[in-house]
Amino acid sequence: MPELPEVETVRRGLQPVLEGHLLADVVQRRPDLRFPLPERMPERLRGRRVIHVGRRAKFILMDLDDGQVLIIHLGMSGRMTIHEDAPPPAGRHDHVEFLTDAGVTVRFNDARRFGMIDLVAGDALDAYPMLAGLGPEPLSNEFNEAALSAALAGRRTPIKAALLDQRVVAGLGNIYVCEALWHAGISPRRGAHTIPGARAARLVPAIRQVLEAAIAAGGSSLRDYVQASGELGYFQHEWRAYGREGENCGREGCNGVIRRITQSGRSTFYCALHQR
Repeated sequence: MPELPEVETVRRGLQPVLEGHLLADVVQRRPDLRFPLPERMPERLRGRRVIHVGRRAKFILMDLDDGQVLIIHLGMSGRMTIHEDAPPPAGRHDHVEFLTDAGVTVRFNDARRFGMIDLVAGDALDAYPMLAGLGPEPLSNEFNEAALSAALAGRRTPIKAALLDQRVVAGLGNIYVCEALWHAGISPRRGAHTIPGARAARLVPAIRQVLEAAIAAGGSSLRDYVQASGELGYFQHEWRAYGREGENCGREGCNGVIRRITQSGRSTFYCALHQR
């Protein structure tokens, strides 16, 4: 599933072709994705101007000129691709198209249909069930040592599981938690309640470093993910832990080997020698 860097990369690709533009036409080719699409969605979106293309956690948020917000989640296989010239014929998984007044077509393609699109009033956004209760954005000023320490205090779950809890920090997924813990030298098995203090002071910048590097590389391409331009992401070539079972750790001065364990049904990759 695309994580924060992949969604942020898509958002940045969409921003220059959608912000300030009218949605001249919207084409809907099926009634639902993971959930039913909004009632009369094409009719409600045609003629609306996109004021801002933002993101919250793994959700793309498009503010419209009538106060509505279009919410998009890519799910496991969703793609949003930009066609500045005449687009190729629609494929069987091209479920929704947005055509702007500049002649640009943005397609939402989702082979597995685990993505979602919704339309809500802007003043109701904070109460939207999938957004309410989310923790701070990890690249924001609100995410710092004090905030992370407070969120983890007293938690008896492993730190890996705690960081995947969107109420602790928004947008992190399996890949980038593994990577951040490797950089911070913290074992994914360590109890979350032991992190506040010095370990949190290492973990916060490690999370930022990993996310910023991943965004700069266009995210990580596994299976279906591509950028809005149609290009692959390249951060998978910079992974230090994830997917590297049996390989040398690679950290300077460390002779460890990357191990894989299962936590909460997900693969965790780490070096038992320097991650404590």
